Amino acid sequence: MNDTPQWGPATGVGSLPGGDAREAAKTVTGSFEDFPFLAELPARGPGADMIGRTLGMLVDLYAHVEPSGWRISDRPGRDTRRARSWLGEDLDALEEFTQGYEGPLKVQAVGPWTLAAALELRGGEAALGDPGACRDLAASLAEGLRAHLADLAKRVPGARIVLQLDEPSLTSVLLGQIRTASGYRTHRAVDRQVVEAALRDVIAVHDGPVTVHSCAPGVPFALLRRAGVAGVSFDFGLLTERDEEPIGEAVEAGTKLFAGVVPSTDTALSDPGGSVMGVRTLWRRLGLNPGTLAESVVITPTCGLAGASPAYARAALAHCARAARSLADNPE
Repeated sequence: MNDTPQWGPATGVGSLPGGDAREAAKTVTGSFEDFPFLAELPARGPGADMIGRTLGMLVDLYAHVEPSGWRISDRPGRDTRRARSWLGEDLDALEEFTQGYEGPLKVQAVGPWTLAAALELRGGEAALGDPGACRDLAASLAEGLRAHLADLAKRVPGARIVLQLDEPSLTSVLLGQIRTASGYRTHRAVDRQVVEAALRDVIAVHDGPVTVHSCAPGVPFALLRRAGVAGVSFDFGLLTERDEEPIGEAVEAGTKLFAGVVPSTDTALSDPGGSVMGVRTLWRRLGLNPGTLAESVVITPTCGLAGASPAYARAALAHCARAARSLADNPE
């Protein structure tokens, strides 16, 4: 472990519009000099999307695209090769723009439960409905991530890598809200201890900090903390009063909050101070020390920026950096 800081004040969530890896890497490193991330460019097509990219990382498990989505395969085919090729292209571009960089660097992959909800078995049903398939998927993901993180560490040796697991379907998995292939039924809720154990196993592959991102309502903060996350990334606008106590407990336990406060699709942006006003208000309501705000919170967009225009995406990333400065300068 090096002595570089564990986190920066602001970063992105993952996806950006467009299909040019070098342009994306340039934008990211220019916007976040102290917390860049490996951008995803889903506009390029299947395999560049977050599900396809992560499936391309799996070890001894393969998938291909069907009209209904990603389905398990016997061997790596064109879709797997394409996913790996694009990931390589993105890594090459990031490496080029992070020469000599020392500090936190974030990389994203889909977590085991969102992957299980998205990947179809041969019969067309989600892997989520088969406990054995879920275990195999989590084990394969852990192995694939280990190799991916090792590759990134070689490419950017000064980086302190932060692994983000994207789990937008996690709450639906816990509540039994994932629909079956027919659309008429839902898969049974997965036991919370089983969910926690799989997350813990995947988190354990990285010897640095791991965060979980979900842009869905009802993020299970307490479960994620028990699973061993160092940070939770969420859409700040979806918080309800019910979330306040678990958030207060998370902050006091040292969990970093990645607060998504900047809209992820084109809109007029408020002043940077206005974007973080809700965070300051929450801190006051929870009775937390305002002096701890900047060290406890990373400012991000509410979700990935794939649906934004390129100009808005650049503006949103710059706005995150300015909003984080506003929070640090005026925590009250």
